Amino acid sequence: MSEFSQNGIISTLHDFGTKSTKQIEKELLSFSKERKMELILPCLYSELNGDALPKIVSEIAQTNYLHHIIIGLDQANEKQARKAWTFFEKLETPFTILWNDGPNLKKLDKELQKKALAPNEKGKGRNVWYCIGMSIARNSARSVALHDCDIKTYDRRMLAKLFYPVVNPLFNFEFCKGFYPRVADNKMNGRVARLLVFPLLNALEKTIGKSEYLDFMKSFKYPLAGEFSFRRNILPELRISSDWGIEIGILSEMQRNFSPQNICQVDLADTYDHKHQDLSTDDENKGLSRMSIDIIKTFIKKLATQGHSFSREQLRSLKATYYRSALDLIDAYRGDAEMNGLKFDSHSEEKAVELFSRNIIKAGEDFYLNPMDAPFIPTWSRVKSAIPDFLIRLEKAVNEDNKFYL
Repeated sequence: MSEFSQNGIISTLHDFGTKSTKQIEKELLSFSKERKMELILPCLYSELNGDALPKIVSEIAQTNYLHHIIIGLDQANEKQARKAWTFFEKLETPFTILWNDGPNLKKLDKELQKKALAPNEKGKGRNVWYCIGMSIARNSARSVALHDCDIKTYDRRMLAKLFYPVVNPLFNFEFCKGFYPRVADNKMNGRVARLLVFPLLNALEKTIGKSEYLDFMKSFKYPLAGEFSFRRNILPELRISSDWGIEIGILSEMQRNFSPQNICQVDLADTYDHKHQDLSTDDENKGLSRMSIDIIKTFIKKLATQGHSFSREQLRSLKATYYRSALDLIDAYRGDAEMNGLKFDSHSEEKAVELFSRNIIKAGEDFYLNPMDAPFIPTWSRVKSAIPDFLIRLEKAVNEDNKFYL
């Protein structure tokens, strides 16, 4: 049973278990007559053979309210792309695959690179950005949702709850973020959120003072969740990070562009598990080490745009304040784990905190060394302004790839 708390500046929509999945889907089907829904699924080819995506496809196939699905396919050669099209035929909803490594999309990407409009690195951010471009080009859906393809505990109720807040005409929500407890295999997961983001927000508030931005970010129960839904008017002006800071970057954009009254978070699941990243203490370019640096840089860049400066002395103070705050939270997590009969490894928790504290300095140094680094991929409005027919050609290229399969 969920709790009732409304302890932030955004609305929290709980799941008390009092409305069945069937009833939610029935309402969504009714809404879909006037408010078409489109789902974006960014995935790697390797996930087709995993233990999460096949179940996700099976669950989505049981829904009847989606208008279209856009699948962003990364790291696939031609043979693998053909297998992907066959794999996704299990969906009962019309779908389009963006084969990001295909010749048509590569050609368009090179055109954007020449005008410095392309994503500067491969990954989830680039994949999502192109999928959003396709959704804008299609110009059909009123609402768009996005979630990852490595969710091992997925069921179709999650998708229904993710769409509901931005589709229901009685609501004024423009953006919805999912949340859930990261507990699986009898232990607490979600180390980056628990041990980096939450104590870092507390430390930032202590070192630079209270701000509307920090209040906004602290309102989210799980800011690193990869599940979002939007009303379509958001998409053309949405700025997306190309690195691991994509989730924090999107929330930052929502805070900049919309009133908190237009933003909500929704309880998606009682349990949630997905693919886990290694801590990668010896390589800052991999795993949770890379992720933590990108997230810290996203916070620094966002606060810098609001007039805050980060000297090396301030970064050292931030590191010390973060470290103390994180250690205090470990004590709280230890008690929570004991209360719920969960395994808890204090040594591994403190190792993660030590890594994240070092990465605060590394992220700051990277910020100093690359002051001209663009924090976001250009908006689709900017692309359209620079190349007026680009979205038309993007849709045509994607459709040509799909004809190649059909």
